[in-house]
Amino acid sequence: MSANPLARHKTMENVQLAIQAAEKILPGQAAPADAEDPRWQAIIEVSEFLETDPAPIWSFVQRWGSYPDDDLSDAIATCVLEHLLELHFDAYFSKVVEAAHSNPQFARTVEMCAAFGLTEEPGNFERFEKLKDDLRGRAS
Repeated sequence: MSANPLARHKTMENVQLAIQAAEKILPGQAAPADAEDPRWQAIIEVSEFLETDPAPIWSFVQRWGSYPDDDLSDAIATCVLEHLLELHFDAYFSKVVEAAHSNPQFARTVEMCAAFGLTEEPGNFERFEKLKDDLRGRAS
């Protein structure tokens, strides 16, 4: 059994609590390379609710994936956004495209994402890689 009470009862109320807890310490600053980063840990806690509560997490991703801090963007990309697409590609991919095209920092966040789950499916993977190629082309 998990020591984390939020992990035991994944409800809409608990996703909101996880988001509130994360936002109390964000944006913050990156921890030293040899230390555990509380920002990353809080973001991971939010990601625990991706399967059941993606809508409030999408708002969280948009906000913090657009924040001008590369370490924070990396955390959002690798701990949340790529897994949001892994589980809910059809529901969120067009939103990701729109956000990436309207915000250069969010575009950088998207570029850091890898493909998992639904993102790896034929058709989805090509759309995902094309988006990342387009974003890289805009940056040069």
